[in-house]
Amino acid sequence: MGLAKRIIPCLDVKDGQTVKGTNFVDLRQAGDPVALGKAYSKAGADELVFLDITASFEGRKTFTEMVTKVAQEINIPFTVGGGINELADVERLLYAGADKVSVNSAALRHPELIEEIARRFGSQVCVCAIDARLDADGWHCYLKGGRERTDRQLLEWAKEAQERGAGEILFTSMNHDGVKNGYANEALRMLADHLSIPVIASGGAGCREHFLDVFTQGHADAALAASVFHFGEIPIPELKAYLKAEGVNVRI
Repeated sequence: MGLAKRIIPCLDVKDGQTVKGTNFVDLRQAGDPVALGKAYSKAGADELVFLDITASFEGRKTFTEMVTKVAQEINIPFTVGGGINELADVERLLYAGADKVSVNSAALRHPELIEEIARRFGSQVCVCAIDARLDADGWHCYLKGGRERTDRQLLEWAKEAQERGAGEILFTSMNHDGVKNGYANEALRMLADHLSIPVIASGGAGCREHFLDVFTQGHADAALAASVFHFGEIPIPELKAYLKAEGVNVRI
């Protein structure tokens, strides 16, 4: 059956609180990230992702303290991202207790950062996050939380990230983020079929069937979601029981 598919709640953290938006805007509060993380760990989540979405200096301090608290409360792997620009940032977050780091804008600007992280800490620590949007001329990567378009194409950049030493690709479709109409399965399948490292799908979960589709049609290795978990719409134990009944290999 291959490796078990992973279910990963994602917590966007702003000023010490979990928030969730739609298409990267219209944020609303979803609760304390440490308490949510602990609840997800107990509910059977395979991993967690915490993103510092306003990584100013003061935000970083708050976020690092939160990472330390999360590490004390949960027993599953977790990834942290947001404002990681150099090895010192990676070191700080790993030292605080994170298992992996997610790099996005800084990696697009300075691709050698991926190589530096992989060389120093191992490829398994480096998750390359890609925010991309399907524009009239194809899938383009975006910087600064989706605010700034680049000339990099999704597949081309994902391949380069893999070659430079990224251990996983976390692909968020900006078109699908928060709208709950399903994941970008065609783009995900394209990535999964061209890469040898795991692909994590993000953006679009609205019902249990969307998770089934992302694994069977999108060929994703893991599915990340936020609002359907934060607001209690899809309990993780029920989701995993459903996927197992549908023939998907998940850890119960």
